[in-house]
Amino acid sequence: MTTDIHQYLAEFEDIPGTRVYTAARARMGYQLNQFAMSLMKPENRARWKADERAYLADWPLTDDQKQAVLDRDYNRLLDLGGNIYFLAKIFSTDGLSFVQAVSTMTGMSVEDYQAMMLAGGRSPEGVRSKKEQN
Repeated sequence: MTTDIHQYLAEFEDIPGTRVYTAARARMGYQLNQFAMSLMKPENRARWKADERAYLADWPLTDDQKQAVLDRDYNRLLDLGGNIYFLAKIFSTDGLSFVQAVSTMTGMSVEDYQAMMLAGGRSPEGVRSKKEQN
């Protein structure tokens, strides 16, 4: 194991299909996550549903973050610092369950995703490093 913290944290980026929520991601996504948490209040959900772009304009998000929110691209939102538990406020506002939203992140149908998870989740066999994919 390395003793250089930056090298150690960089190793997290080598995990295929996984985004480890690090302090760097938390800093990058602070405003994004604050926006998502704002949807806990009924009056904010009403404003959001009435005009998403206008509601987003009130938040200091990057253009990429705003577009990913509008596209409901949850994988991109994770890349941009979103925390899945905060992002859940967005898909809950859309009327989606956690299973429905997360299945879109895997490219699987809700039924296939649910069956996979009930069977124990993804197999630990296979590519364990992005470096191995090349």
